[in-house]
Amino acid sequence: MTHITRLDLPMVDPLPEVTQKYFDVCQDKLGLVPNVLQAYAFDIAKLNAFTAMYNDLMLGASGLSKLEREMIAVVVSSINRCWYCQVAHGAAVRALGSPELGEAMVMNWRYASLDARQTAMLTFAEKATKTSAEIVETDRQALRDAGFSDRDIFDIASVVGFYNMSNRVASAIGMEPNPEYHAQSR
Repeated sequence: MTHITRLDLPMVDPLPEVTQKYFDVCQDKLGLVPNVLQAYAFDIAKLNAFTAMYNDLMLGASGLSKLEREMIAVVVSSINRCWYCQVAHGAAVRALGSPELGEAMVMNWRYASLDARQTAMLTFAEKATKTSAEIVETDRQALRDAGFSDRDIFDIASVVGFYNMSNRVASAIGMEPNPEYHAQSR
């Protein structure tokens, strides 16, 4: 792979010091700088907005575990057939859960060994991705009945919305996953 996206939008050069430090932290912790970050680095304001939302939704305080949030990301991305996110977040689910769980999330989450809470969460995520205008109170109540608080429901909806947006951007610009993701946690 010689490109990150199919657009000719080079990263700001040199990167602002704070951005370079963020990229260095990614390199140290992940062994790579995710291509999604590099794709946004042509416009530091857009990169900062993207990373602020990502960091809040995926790493911030929540009743949802990191694994649950990654599972939502993969299910949404699989429905949307987003190559970048299926690969990147599939790797995260493999690392946080198991290789089998990561593969099932990408291929068909219904084949995974899930508990009632996870099944309710992913059923809601799927409906919010495919037919969000059809969500009614019984859908939210099913989440409550599975043990989710109203704050958790907001977080589920927010993660679903974020990945529906980012999937569309990634697919539209032809974003490629980092090659390293393919072999992680297998």
